[in-house]
Amino acid sequence: MSQSEGKLAALILAAGASRRMGSPKALLRWEKEAVLDTLIGKLRACCDPVVVVLGHHAGEIRAGMSRAAQALITLNPGPERGQLSSLQCGLAAMPAACGVMFTPVDYPAMREETIRLLAETFLSKAHPRPVVAPRCGGRSGHPVVLPSWLWEEFARETGTARDVLRRHRGATVYCDVTDPGVLGDMDTHEDYRKLLEAAGLA
Repeated sequence: MSQSEGKLAALILAAGASRRMGSPKALLRWEKEAVLDTLIGKLRACCDPVVVVLGHHAGEIRAGMSRAAQALITLNPGPERGQLSSLQCGLAAMPAACGVMFTPVDYPAMREETIRLLAETFLSKAHPRPVVAPRCGGRSGHPVVLPSWLWEEFARETGTARDVLRRHRGATVYCDVTDPGVLGDMDTHEDYRKLLEAAGLA
C-alpha cells in the first residue's frame, strides 16, 4: 500500500438539479442542519479532506451551508452531463492521490459506525487497496471507497460510475451492515419523509 493510500478523503456529489424534489436536496433539514452539512460532519470523522461538488443551485446551496469552511468546494461546470461528470470533477479536485469515500448527497441517514467500518476495511492490510462498499439486506449502497488506481479509469469513462464499478466486482470488498441508511436514496418528498420516519426524525 502506497503512502497516499494510507489515508482517506471523502467526496460528496451535490450538483444535481433536484427536479423531482422541487428544491435543492442538499438543503433539506436533517436534525438541526442541512443534509449536506450532516454528511460533511459524519465523513470528517474518518476522512480528510471532504470535497463537495456543486453544480445546479450552487450559490443557493453554498449560502445555506453551515459547514462550508469544513470542506473543499468545487464546481461542476456541466452538471447536466450527469453524476459521473461530478465524480470526475471531484476526483480532479483532490489535493493528492488517496482512497476516496464517495456518496451522492441523498444518503444523510448513513451511520457513523458504517463509515468507520468502511474506512477500517479499506485501510486494512488484509485488503490492500480494494474497492469497498456497504451491503444491507443483500443490496449494495453508499458510500463507496475508491482506490486511486481507479481514478484514471473514471476519468476516461463515458458511461456511468456503475459501469466502472461493475467491471471491478472482483476487486470489491462488501461490508455487510444493518444500516438501511446506506440504501436511502432521496429523490422525492415521499422518499425524504420515509427516511425521516425511519430515522425517528419525523
